[in-house]
Amino acid sequence: QVQLVESGGGLVQPGGSLRLACAASGSTLDYKHIGWFRQVPGEEREGILCITKRDGRTTSADSVKGRFTISRDNAKNTVYLQMNGLKPEDTAIYFCAADFSAHDSRCRLRAIEYDYWGQGTQVTVSS
Repeated sequence: QVQLVESGGGLVQPGGSLRLACAASGSTLDYKHIGWFRQVPGEEREGILCITKRDGRTTSADSVKGRFTISRDNAKNTVYLQMNGLKPEDTAIYFCAADFSAHDSRCRLRAIEYDYWGQGTQVTVSS
């Protein structure tokens, strides 16, 4: 079992920045990848960035390239999502998720491939 807890969400003005954190804890932390997803009520969950635990390789969605970055601190079992240049359309609930069963060396942004999910943190971009 693993627990994922997101933090760092809030209200920010357009053009501003936020850093989200995803802290993993539990009896087993042998995950392969961590992904960040976001969801607007009534819409599908969108994968935006993921990172491999072993070597830190990342995969990014086009919608956030150049604005959002992902990083990890394996010693703390924490993954960060740095969001810069925020836009109103970035408003969503942001979730992190852990993939324990991946066999690929690169992570992917398909929600169905992730085994454990956090509760989410709200990000609102508004003036």
